[in-house]
Amino acid sequence: MDFYETCPHLKFARFAANQAILEAFAGKTRVHVIDFSMKQGMQWPAMLQALALRPGGPPSFRLTGIGPPSHDDEVGWKLAQSAETINIEFEYRGFVANSLADLDASMFDIREGETVAVNSIFELHQLLARPGAVENVLRVVRELKPEILTVVEQEANHKGSVFDSLENRGNAVAAANGGDAVAGFQWELGSGRPGFHETLAQWRTRLGSAGFQQQASMILALFAEGDAYGVEQIDGCLMLGWHTRPAITASAWKLS
Repeated sequence: MDFYETCPHLKFARFAANQAILEAFAGKTRVHVIDFSMKQGMQWPAMLQALALRPGGPPSFRLTGIGPPSHDDEVGWKLAQSAETINIEFEYRGFVANSLADLDASMFDIREGETVAVNSIFELHQLLARPGAVENVLRVVRELKPEILTVVEQEANHKGSVFDSLENRGNAVAAANGGDAVAGFQWELGSGRPGFHETLAQWRTRLGSAGFQQQASMILALFAEGDAYGVEQIDGCLMLGWHTRPAITASAWKLS
């Protein structure tokens, strides 16, 4: 939590994805998010709040979370409590998976009339070391027929800029936490797990080959972190940079 509040990386990732998903959900009465990056569920209270304030009232909101074996069992309960407080019809189902490669489309019980969004934040790169694994996951996503797929990943060859910036922002926090928060945050961003990183252009090729086309553009909403961080729109995607070096890209996709 300390690093989440101190450093913009995860805030940027979740903010950008939420904005794209909210746009896709405009006017829909039954919505379903499948989150490949569930963890502690920190992305979704803001989504619930935004849906609650939507003109015409909120939709019913269904959330399916994919998490590692150690993820918090109380995540769904906490989100349900939040939804009840703001009068949103809410349903949660969680799956434990060691790898996204273990998923199958039949697991998700897609219902007639609901609008589906799939959310992946710092997850797909973990599959790059396994030949065909990314393509298999994208095939599953395609079978789900989502209205939108949001993807956030680090830029290849720029992992150094991510962790240089973490060190710049996080020394005081790390000292206060005995260094444990640093390891935890690196794990969340993917550096502690096997895998590689690719450029935005390479992800665009992979997703295009899998039957997805990029949305025209993502909303460049106000995201002012100051200091050495900056957000810009590049080829319809949002990129968070540090000292002009690309660090994280967020993109949104639809079925071709």
